[in-house]
Order: sequence, then C-alpha cells, then structure tokens
Amino acid sequence: MPHVITQSCCSDGSCVYACPVNCIHPTPDEPGFATAEMLYVDPDACVDCGACVSACPVGAIVPDSRLVTEQLPFVELNAAFYPDRHGKKLPPTSKLAPVPPAPEIQRGGGPLTVAIVGSGPAAMYAADELLTQHGVHVNMFEKLPTPYGLVRAGVAPDHQHTKQITRLFDRIAEQRGFRFFLNVTIGTHLSHDDLLAHHHAVLYAVGAPNDRRLDIPGMDRPGVHTATELVAWYNGHPDFTDLPVDLSGDRMVIVGNGNVALDVARILTADPDELARTDIADHALAALRDSRVREVVIAARRGPAESAFTLPELIGLTAHRTVVLDDGDQALVTEALAGEHDALTRNKLDILSTLGASGVGKRIRLAYRLTPSRVTDDGVEFVRTGTEETVHIEAGLLATSIGYHGKAVADLPFDEAAGVVPNDDGRVLGAPGSYVAGWIKRGPTGFIGTNKTCAQHTVHQLVADFNAGLLSDPVGRHGALERLVAQRQPEHVDLVGWHAINAAEIARGGGVRPRDKFTRVNAMLAVAAQAPRPTLRDRVREALRV
Repeated sequence: MPHVITQSCCSDGSCVYACPVNCIHPTPDEPGFATAEMLYVDPDACVDCGACVSACPVGAIVPDSRLVTEQLPFVELNAAFYPDRHGKKLPPTSKLAPVPPAPEIQRGGGPLTVAIVGSGPAAMYAADELLTQHGVHVNMFEKLPTPYGLVRAGVAPDHQHTKQITRLFDRIAEQRGFRFFLNVTIGTHLSHDDLLAHHHAVLYAVGAPNDRRLDIPGMDRPGVHTATELVAWYNGHPDFTDLPVDLSGDRMVIVGNGNVALDVARILTADPDELARTDIADHALAALRDSRVREVVIAARRGPAESAFTLPELIGLTAHRTVVLDDGDQALVTEALAGEHDALTRNKLDILSTLGASGVGKRIRLAYRLTPSRVTDDGVEFVRTGTEETVHIEAGLLATSIGYHGKAVADLPFDEAAGVVPNDDGRVLGAPGSYVAGWIKRGPTGFIGTNKTCAQHTVHQLVADFNAGLLSDPVGRHGALERLVAQRQPEHVDLVGWHAINAAEIARGGGVRPRDKFTRVNAMLAVAAQAPRPTLRDRVREALRV
C-alpha cells in the first residue's frame, strides 16, 4: 500500500526528511527541486511506514487505498516520475536525504536579535530557522492585524488542505523568543533605521504584492481587474473588501493561464452552497449567489504546450468543473501532442485532449494563441498570435493574470525590471545588516514550500555575518522597542491579540465553516483589544523565558 502525494502538495520538503528510505523526490538538494510542480513518492521504494503523512503540513499524502476518485490520477503521476520497474519493489535502504545543518551561532555576548518584515511563508520559515538556536530573538512586523500573508489572503477558499500550513506557522509563533507586532507598517510607523537601531539585522520577506500590468487600450474601463485583486476580494483582504466586482454578465475573460487564473475561474463557477462551507468572505459569497456568470474564458498568448498552470491544478480543475476547448484549440492540442517529448508536458496535453467542446451548466473554456489588443465596451479584442486575425470575445468582466511584481522597499536598493531587491543569496547589496527572503529576493516563482529553502539560505548568510562580527549591536535598551511601537502605533496587535481574532473567526464559523473572516480592520482591532492581557507575573515569566 504505497503512499501518494496529491494536489495540495506545498513542496516544503518536510516529507523528504521524514522518509526513512529516501523515496520522495526531488529532494531540496537536487537540481529540479526549485522548479518541480510537486514532490513524488516512488511506489516501488515506499515501505508504507506513514512517516511522511505525519510530517506533511498540508495533508497532501494519502495511502493509495484511501484515495477518493478525483485523486486517482495522482497514483500514475507519482509513479511516472520514476523509471518503470514493472511493479518490482526495491530493497529497503537506509539512505536518507541529506538534512541541511541549522546555522550555528558561534559568537559570544548578547543574543542575536532579528526583525522580520512580513508574515507570509518566507517570513515564518526564516523565523523557524533562526529559532533553532537558543537565545535568538525574532520580532515580526506585519501591516495587517492578521498574519500569514498569501496563505490567508491568496490561497483559494476551496483549497483548505493547503491552508493547513498555518498550523505549522502557529507553532512557530509560539516558540521561545518570537514576538508579533501586527498592524504595524514599516515605512509609516517605524523606519528601516528604527529597526536597525533595535536589532542586529532586518530581514524583509514582503513578497511581490504588485501585479504585472497589461499595457493595452481600455484597461481603465469599469469591470477590469487583476486576478490578484479578485483573489484578495473573495479571500476577505481588508484592502479589497469594497472592490466593485460586477458579476451581472454571462461571460468573464481572464488573460493568462497560470494557477491563479485557474483559481479565479474555479471560484467564479463554483456552487455557492459548496463555497459556503469554506472561509470565503461573506461579501464575495453573497455576490456569487447572485452571479449571472456562466462561462469563464481563460485566454493564453501561447499554445497548449506552453500552458503556465501546473499539472496538479489541471487535474483538480477538470475533476470538479466542466472544462472545454473549441474545435480550433482541440486541433492545437493534437498538433502539440504529436511533437512533444517532455513527459510532464505530455501529461498536460493528454488531459487537454480529453476535453470536449461543450458542456452543461457553468463552464470554463481554455483558449490559446490569443494576444489581447484592447478592451472594448462589451468585451476584449484579441489578435490571433502570429497572425493579423482579430478575435472579439464578449464579456462583462475582465481579469488579467500575467504574474506578480515586487514593490520597492524604503531605504533599500530596488531592481525595477526584475521586481526584486538586489541581493547575494539573501544579503542586500550595499545595505549592511539588511536581508531578503521569498519573492522579494528571487522573484515570484515557486510554491509555498519553496520559500523554506530560500529562507534557510538567507538565514545562513545572516548568521555567518553575525558570527564574523559584521552586524552592529542594537543601541536600543531592553524594552525600548516595545515603548517605541506603543508610541508610534498604539493599536498594534501582539500574539495574544491574534489568538483572540483567530478564535473569534473560528467561532463565527459555527462548526460549519473553518472560519468566518473579519474583513474590516476596525472589527479585528476591537476583538484584539478585548483579549485578556497577561498579568505582571506572566510578563516576568515570559521575559525570563525569552
């Protein structure tokens, strides 16, 4: 009974290190890890111990006997990553995947203190890596009253397994030496110099919050959004609660065909009663109940072989939604299959080749070789890629989904073209004591778990600089940071406040939904303010514990 990795794989590698026979690949030290769409269990080497199941933070690994129907394609997908051994079991091995050593603090004196700006996966993984060493202090700053970045505001509501990664993040936040300063904006309430004055180093893990813009006429028309805005809207991000999303038309067009595009299309064609059992924002659920959208067209500039979505997401989409191709695009798939030799791409094309041209009820249509040229009063005009033929698709709503772009960080250098802070494996160039991890370091690539390895590399650089005496000691005395934050932002939220918000949202879900999110900052702050505060004795104990 071999185990199988399924769609919700986050690629953080925890399963790799838990496996006693090294049967999960690619491992973080292998060349293909950074670009792999998921990890794979070798069915011929798996000894069915289940260690990977316990290690996986998102519940993505299942014994093959317990797979539900829509997960069955992942049996073949896992096996296809490995050579065909015709079902022959491999002899057990004691070989283990090499575990990267934690950075070792070798410098004496006071503890290493690090400020981390951002609270998404890269930030949390960086904190976890730092806190492997005794005596390290990590202060995490986040502009919202709630942590965890795109896991909270970017993962689709119907991907609850993926959101289970927050359980790991909760455990990290409870570690000795960790403190949250939520609802604090760096650049407004505190400056970069303020952080450096109270820490040895500042690590920025702020992601890539901006969308790549589509530069065509008509983008300022009503009904035009980015996919990122729509994702934030239905996930309850406070900045997008009032986004004017018009779902009165019967067709929507999404330009771009990455995983985010598939997410938006899937949510906008979902049964609202199914979404009512998720953590989708109430305002979005109400809008979707009244939605008249019956077709979402996902338009790509290139052909089927260059589809940007991952194979696991395509498998999940076709298992739960009606997905169609018109006759012309079916012909493109057939043509691409005839000349394609890459196994992963062939798998995608094989699935696309099974799609029909019509379907009952709401549907998602994949369209290829369409380059957008302008937005019109009633839709989008495209040019057939490589030709002068124009194609007009009527639509009441347009979303662009062509990638993310980093945003400049105050007081740090910024590469506008690449959308990253210039760095040497995490060390910010020309800014001693400053570091980056995640998308602001490497660009918007990879998955949730990819940030783990990325953050580990940065932390190793930071600790090496600390050991070498290259980081200036903080000048702020004990307690000075707390006083400064309280002065600059009296409404900051700590771990106790976040616990109160979290508990209140779960209670609002009533056992039917995983949580019912607050979507207004003032409501979050009101709940956080009512949280029982620790006594003097508790504070003294915490200070001694830290």
